[in-house]
Amino acid sequence: MLEFILVGLVLLVPLVYLVITLGSIQGQSLGAEAGARHIARAIALSSDSDEARDRTDRILAAVVEEYGIDDSAVEIALHCRPASADCPSAGATVVVTVRTSVSLPLVPPVLGLDRIASVPVEASSAQKVSRFWGVGS
Repeated sequence: MLEFILVGLVLLVPLVYLVITLGSIQGQSLGAEAGARHIARAIALSSDSDEARDRTDRILAAVVEEYGIDDSAVEIALHCRPASADCPSAGATVVVTVRTSVSLPLVPPVLGLDRIASVPVEASSAQKVSRFWGVGS
């Protein structure tokens, strides 16, 4: 009986930690993917760069709040295909990449262990910008 309890405890604790960790990583990756997809779509549907910037900020704030992402760890990269001086531009394909890192649960912030014990998460999305983008309404 004692061996069964001891072996069960030794096997159960790492299994529970693994499930919690994978759930946290999955949630953050869904948040990054949702952020990239919605930001790319908002930029493609905006009428000009000011509106696109405003929509991007609002979407990013909503995604960070909904998925519990650390807003200081979120990076957004934006580039267009074909490459041009003005990005986004009419008729181009805008590619949005959202990067963040997921800290592993129960890792103390001692000696920078919380930064070392983190998993990088990245998601990208592409949207075709209207050829009338920037013309105004």
